[in-house]
Amino acid sequence: MKSRSSQAKTLALCSLFILAMAPCLYAHPIQGELDKLSKSAAVWIYLQLGFLHILPFGFDHILFILGLLLLSPKLKTILWQATAFTVAHSITLALAMYHVVTPPTAIIEPLISLSILYVALENIVSPKLRPARIGVVFLFGLIHGLGFAGALVQLGLPKHAYLLSLLAFNLGVELGQATVILLAWFILIRWLAQKPSYRKTIVIPFSIFIALIAAVWTIQRIALALI
Repeated sequence: MKSRSSQAKTLALCSLFILAMAPCLYAHPIQGELDKLSKSAAVWIYLQLGFLHILPFGFDHILFILGLLLLSPKLKTILWQATAFTVAHSITLALAMYHVVTPPTAIIEPLISLSILYVALENIVSPKLRPARIGVVFLFGLIHGLGFAGALVQLGLPKHAYLLSLLAFNLGVELGQATVILLAWFILIRWLAQKPSYRKTIVIPFSIFIALIAAVWTIQRIALALI
């Protein structure tokens, strides 16, 4: 027989998972269940949800990260860019969740897909990494942070562990991003980047693929915003 705490934890996790997959649903009906969670249970749940928001369900964020990795295959370089992205999205995620800013989803979602499109197009036209990219990555990180906030607003946060759950969700996102970077680098990029034909056979074709997907997403998201 499960304890009440265990039942609340299970129900909250299932409910939050459903909400994560269906942003149109409303989070408030499960707020009471969230508040029944212990702080440690809340941290663990939101850590998992943050990770899931990237792997396997954050396909747009995955493409953005892979786009960054394609042009700068050195692990140290991509980690610096990832750090800038992390700092930026952590700022806007916190500001949005504490209601300092209110992210308009109808604008933020198309901007996220446009950021992916921009990175992919830059990969195609630029043969090498420009110093200004880290600033661009920081700017796009601010936008993506508002996107994370939009998802987290739908999920809700337990009132008694608000900050801890927010930090856990953010850490889960970082772990998801780090997993994408390390898997892609160790399995593929590390070996392929050494070949003379790397740009011609890997960077440009994959960047074109990413750009096409991002362009379709942008059109779709703008169309949805206008409906």
